[in-house]
Amino acid sequence: MNIKSGNDLIMKNLKSTPLNAKHVLLGAKMVPFGGWDMPVQYSEGILAEHHHTRKHVSLFDTCHMGEFIIKGPSAAADLDWIFPRAVANQKVGTARYNFLLSDHGTVLDDLLIYRMDEEEFLIVINAGTIDNDATRLRSLLSESTELIDESPVTGKLDLQGPLSADILEKLGFKKSELPKNYKWIKTSINGIPTLLSRTGYTGELGFEFYVSADKVNELWDILTAFSEVKPAGLGARDTLRLEAGFPLYGNEMDEKTTPVEAGFSPMIGLEKHTNFIAENILKDPSKVTKILTPIVLEGRRAARHGNAVSLMDGREIGIVTSGMFSPLLEKAIALAYIRSEHKLQVDDEVLLKVGTKTLPGRVVTAPFYKDGTVRMKI
Repeated sequence: MNIKSGNDLIMKNLKSTPLNAKHVLLGAKMVPFGGWDMPVQYSEGILAEHHHTRKHVSLFDTCHMGEFIIKGPSAAADLDWIFPRAVANQKVGTARYNFLLSDHGTVLDDLLIYRMDEEEFLIVINAGTIDNDATRLRSLLSESTELIDESPVTGKLDLQGPLSADILEKLGFKKSELPKNYKWIKTSINGIPTLLSRTGYTGELGFEFYVSADKVNELWDILTAFSEVKPAGLGARDTLRLEAGFPLYGNEMDEKTTPVEAGFSPMIGLEKHTNFIAENILKDPSKVTKILTPIVLEGRRAARHGNAVSLMDGREIGIVTSGMFSPLLEKAIALAYIRSEHKLQVDDEVLLKVGTKTLPGRVVTAPFYKDGTVRMKI
């Protein structure tokens, strides 16, 4: 098979979100992502979309994400055993970031768990892991717990940026009634039944809209009718998440990495949660072989996934997982896994190997961009 015919086959087999035709009409550059045909950028480009999200508000098509309903009298207990972050004590109306693990404690997927009521949960997962996640969960759930894959019938949009609450206010919402951080409400927008949540992946104030797939085009039109709202693609989504220090599954997390190595031990609350899959591994410090480390480079040239990291004396100590030029900081930034025996501290200097060049950098604390509005009071 030649390269062209191989690419044609890949494109032919891609899934499309309900908004595909709108993206094409808007002049979006479409790329394969997780088995889907997705917009990476629109006509103004990634940099413009990035700045617009930070200063104003942007709309992202996230219909490719997967949604599972887990329900039954044993659902809470089952999920409490399956996931490293406690689920049984999660309150109705809340969402929590969590991890689906292998038996070895490594990350099969990172996801959000919404508690809908005492016996029902909504799990939002990555597009490329839908089938594997379903298989893994079904193998672990008890017979009285049901998994329903709602992905094909669910549409999802993300409104992100400091003006996102203002847009919802223009739609008739009182800001005081909007969900707080990692909370959700059931509501309607112009008659469209909507689950409205506040989580986000950009470091800015934002909301997610879960609606019936056959209503997502209508909701897109409602939101983009406001002059402040511009569409943004996967490119800006990636630059925004990296500035905010958020991991990307497949880069910072995978089946060779535990959530502890990715830096999520404090959030998980391992000291309080007991009796879950791979508990003995996650709670064993000797199993931590690497540590996710934020690095700021001195110049504008960026390191990329796979580039080596070394000490100033040239000894290689790790590898870059994500890197880019930060539009807000106006310098290059990177996340890298450093072997745990090196125990780097903030302001320690390192070298990153990029092609034939060696770029100097220093260790910092995440997030890289610290002025985001994600936790702002509204």
